[in-house]
Amino acid sequence: MLNILHQPAEKVKFRRRQKQVTPLALNGAMLYYLSRNACAYCLSRNACAYMFTGLVENLGILKSRSRNEGGWRLFVECRFPDEPLALGESVAVQGVCLTVAETANDGFFADLLDETLRRSVLGSLPIGARVNLERALRVGDRMGGHIVQGHVDEVGRVLALRNAGRDWELRVSCSRDFARECVVKGSVAIDGTSLTIIDLGDDFLAVNVIPHTWRNTSLAGLKAGDGVDLESDVIGKYAARLLGASRAGAGLTEEKLRRAGFHG
Repeated sequence: MLNILHQPAEKVKFRRRQKQVTPLALNGAMLYYLSRNACAYCLSRNACAYMFTGLVENLGILKSRSRNEGGWRLFVECRFPDEPLALGESVAVQGVCLTVAETANDGFFADLLDETLRRSVLGSLPIGARVNLERALRVGDRMGGHIVQGHVDEVGRVLALRNAGRDWELRVSCSRDFARECVVKGSVAIDGTSLTIIDLGDDFLAVNVIPHTWRNTSLAGLKAGDGVDLESDVIGKYAARLLGASRAGAGLTEEKLRRAGFHG
């Protein structure tokens, strides 16, 4: 799919004049839209240098959070022994894309806006809490999870957490707008961790967490009532926009595709 996204828009072709509109036609139209919009973003961001996959690389510890020149500064204790963090590098912390403002032997400092603290759990996490860390995806890296931008959409609340055989089932509240951008078997980032949705309602979603993910992320420390950072799949955002999820009758519809002659 990424190869298609980076093709010029005129190279993304659709076959025409068949009887039935299929999901392939919808996906093709969505990719066409992405090819016209995402590439400009990618080029301006040095070829997707600031995207993530939702595969947590390391666990850090939130050691401090303090006012700094009208904003906030966090210190996260962590170690990346194979390749130390560099000044200016982007790191996802609990799913929030932050810039390394200063490095130290035992971690890094990052600057945050008031808005970032309001819209994520970074403003409410207790000092000493474990945090999920992922370095930005580089061109050529394997895309093991899904596209995560590090732009948290909202904070959800843990509704229930129960053992499901060898796994754990996590049920989280979310807004109706957020739920519209999700699908069962689709991807969602919870505290920066790429997970697959197994159940979905108007105001909640549920995921299963396998033992490896449970042991190696901050999810193992969650309990009912805790806040979690939520980011929906960016493709879901574009699909919701195209299909007019927020405004009845607006955006791309199957009928519009049918009239235009698109098919699968």
